[in-house]
Amino acid sequence: MSESKYKQYIWELPVRISHWVNVLSIVILSLTGILIGNPAFIDSSPTAYLMGWIRFIHFVCAYAFAVSVIARMIWSVRGNCYAGWREYFPFFSKEGRKDMKDVFDYYTFRSSRVPETVGHNPVAATAYFGLFLLYWFMILTGFAMYAEHAPGGVMHSLLKPVYLMFTTQQMHLYHHLVMYLIIGFVINHIYSAWFMDIKEKGGEISSMFSGYKFTTSRYAVCKSKQWEFFPWSGKKN
Repeated sequence: MSESKYKQYIWELPVRISHWVNVLSIVILSLTGILIGNPAFIDSSPTAYLMGWIRFIHFVCAYAFAVSVIARMIWSVRGNCYAGWREYFPFFSKEGRKDMKDVFDYYTFRSSRVPETVGHNPVAATAYFGLFLLYWFMILTGFAMYAEHAPGGVMHSLLKPVYLMFTTQQMHLYHHLVMYLIIGFVINHIYSAWFMDIKEKGGEISSMFSGYKFTTSRYAVCKSKQWEFFPWSGKKN
């Protein structure tokens, strides 16, 4: 006999918007970035300006991506507990470590029991933290390369630490390589979300459109206690 499922509002609108802006930005940034690394010369006429438009689209998406990432970080202290920053560090609590072990055991075929996760899968959430570090590496190196057109400008001055750590050639190389790491993560993310959606039957994929998941608990309880550290939010678990 199957367990009853209850509809729960998990992913708030800012989380969903940020998710899909990131998806669209990564796709366009990757495609235009590959073309920038391997320029295409289709027309010899200077009026064609093909690579100029490709670079322009790349820069516009880069700004959109940066704003989305910053907005998501802000929402990690303003949104509900499922969006909270503590969700990315499950290994800091005993319960989080247990949940991580349950998911890891299932992923490595050591357990046949499907672990239900209401918010972020604890193993995936840890990987998301690493992904956000890659995001920031791409944002900083990308804008550092962009700012080289105006040495002494505000952006160039703010990004001086990046110029001290990397040469221009290194920034180009690492920026390109990390793109493939992010693409690899995206492929794994799509597969994992699809897989867990089938196994959990909780609406994993559709929840990123609607915000709702289906859980075996009538009232999904937030495990995060982030609001104790941010009393000005005016929210409680």
